[in-house]
Amino acid sequence: MAAPNPTARKFLGRLSLPERTFVADALRTETVGGILLLVASVAAILWANTPLGRSYEAVSDFHIGPAALGLDLSLQHWAADGLLAIFFFVAGIELKRELVAGELRDPKAAALPVIAAICGMAAPALVYALVNAIGGGSMAGWAVPTATDIAFALAVLAVIGTSLPSALRAFLLTLAVVDDLFAILIIAVFFTSDLNFAALGGAVVGLGVFWLLLRKGVRGWYVYVPLALIIWGLMYNSGVHATIAGVAMGLMLRCTRHEGEAHSPGEHIEHLVRPVSAGLAVPLFALFSAGVSVSGSALHAVFSRPETLGVMLGLVVGKTLGIFGGTWLAARFTRAELNDDLAWPDVFAVASLAGIGFTVSLLIGELAFAGDAALTDEVKAAVLLGSFTAAVFACVLLKLRVRKYQALYEEEERDEDQDGIPDVYEQDNPEYHLRMAAIYEEKAAEHRHRAELADASRGDGDSPA
Repeated sequence: MAAPNPTARKFLGRLSLPERTFVADALRTETVGGILLLVASVAAILWANTPLGRSYEAVSDFHIGPAALGLDLSLQHWAADGLLAIFFFVAGIELKRELVAGELRDPKAAALPVIAAICGMAAPALVYALVNAIGGGSMAGWAVPTATDIAFALAVLAVIGTSLPSALRAFLLTLAVVDDLFAILIIAVFFTSDLNFAALGGAVVGLGVFWLLLRKGVRGWYVYVPLALIIWGLMYNSGVHATIAGVAMGLMLRCTRHEGEAHSPGEHIEHLVRPVSAGLAVPLFALFSAGVSVSGSALHAVFSRPETLGVMLGLVVGKTLGIFGGTWLAARFTRAELNDDLAWPDVFAVASLAGIGFTVSLLIGELAFAGDAALTDEVKAAVLLGSFTAAVFACVLLKLRVRKYQALYEEEERDEDQDGIPDVYEQDNPEYHLRMAAIYEEKAAEHRHRAELADASRGDGDSPA
């Protein structure tokens, strides 16, 4: 066996302390949002498959909004085009931050997750295309299984109680950010209807004003929220999917810190908006989109129609093999070595977890088969079943290594000197070693004192009255 190269670049290694703190805060909110997403999804399925199913359809199809502005939309439509714009706004901020201050700012470090994400989107599309080429199905849904739902994946981790090391969680988050970028491009390029150039021009002008106000340092939600609503409305009427407006505005925010700033404007706004996205926008979208029939005939259709089978296999097989294969190839050709504390089965488990494609997959499914309501519902059922299968598969793989993950997580969290900084980040600091020596000496003195008291107590007991 070849000796490890001490100069080789490691991947999935320890994050810097600021990056680790940011990732932990972001994932904590996403985990809570993911649990709400699970609850909303289960509620939608139960609602749609009980005698109250007709009321689910009636509520989802209830129209509201100013028709004069072209915004007389159903509640389901408002959730998909309106609320998800908030989700994509946060995704835009995440992407901007990753590009200027996160894992994607260094081209060498970014190569691996970017290649893994690209392969993780190409492989499911190829699996879908292959299944439908053999079965004679429609190629319209090739993009449905390409997306990863980070909130759903984190909810699964929370439910099974697996404390992944921060490097694996950051890798999953970076994958999801790049995944969202390509999903945005797919929606913008392949699911744009006939363009209304007047409305599109107005949206572009609005975005220009938004950018100018940011550069001038203008503050106040009462300025930006109305402007954002105008941009969104114009984008919706332009024929370009309205969520693109959210992404564009998110990318415009400054995510680098100036001197004296604890947080950049982008980080501050993301901190405010992320709970709204994860806790309200995405669960409500799931409530109005996940209500599909789970009867025997509907489940049979998932396995009998090439479109639905392609979606399911794309999520379960394509995502896992694409991300794992892309990661392995990128590591091999960039001569990067896996972190010594982890093994390739860990990467495979995270790759299988990325097969949970929920929010964006449901959205693309609605767009891809908009003219066929029955097939749209069957594709949604395939997304749900494929995501559930990927979640179960990932749980089994992660549970096999749960003791290793818990040991790594506890080592990362250990803070014996109680200074708020994990000890693993202070081991090269001489002051840390002095503090730890003092702590150990204090504990040793306390132990000696207790031993002396115990000996004295035993001596008193043995003395004659």
